[in-house]
Amino acid sequence: MNKRRRSCFQKAFHWSAGLLELAFKVLKKVVCGRGTIIRIKTMDASTAGSSSAASGTSSNLTKLDRLKRLRDLHSKRNEARKLNHQEVLEEERRAKLPSNYEAKKRKADWILAEEDKKGKCKDAGEDYDRMKLLDEQADDLERLNRNRARKRNPDEGFSNYEDSTIRQHKRLVQNMKVDQAGYEEEKEKLGEETFYASRNTIVHGVHVDKEENIDRMVADLNKQIEKKQKYSRRRMHNDEADIDYINERNMKFNKKLERFYGQYTSEIKQNLERGTAI
Repeated sequence: MNKRRRSCFQKAFHWSAGLLELAFKVLKKVVCGRGTIIRIKTMDASTAGSSSAASGTSSNLTKLDRLKRLRDLHSKRNEARKLNHQEVLEEERRAKLPSNYEAKKRKADWILAEEDKKGKCKDAGEDYDRMKLLDEQADDLERLNRNRARKRNPDEGFSNYEDSTIRQHKRLVQNMKVDQAGYEEEKEKLGEETFYASRNTIVHGVHVDKEENIDRMVADLNKQIEKKQKYSRRRMHNDEADIDYINERNMKFNKKLERFYGQYTSEIKQNLERGTAI
């Protein structure tokens, strides 16, 4: 019985000793943990102080940067406002100008440049027209002359005989030179009533043409005849047509005969071709 109690007491002692040892270990861990926590807290406080100082410095820097950016934006806004005001004034000035102001300005600048070149050529003793042609190409000048001639006398095609006659009259008189001295002399000789004839004025035998005027008219008519002879309407050549001519003149003559008498001589022509003519 005593042995049994002794063994139980020993077991309880060992169990309590184990509990005490376990409690001591737990307490040791807790104490060590608190020290660590304290150390961590102290480290956090020190770093918090440095971080607060750094954050204060960074906040000051960001504030300065913001102020600088704000000043830059203000300066850019003022510059944009100034440029917009200048553009508005310039647009208003252009609106008040005539519509062809730019063309007139270019023409005036070109005239001034031409006058300057003429003055330089005159001082150097050179021919201005010749020096001007040295800087231009022949094909460009030909194209420019064709465009100018087309603008002076545009060919709008045939509309009626009256317009064609008026166009021909303008083409014939554009190269005629007005004799102002002869005009005044004739007017003084005949008087205004006869010179500016009305429907009741007798002008037969009053005007006498000069020989030089008659010669000029004859020369002009000869030029017209020569020009008409050179002109020919373009015709298509038919390679499959029968060749019944010996030269170009004979070909035209045969075509005229065919046009006027072909319907009457077609049977005779066929008999001659077959060799059955009587």
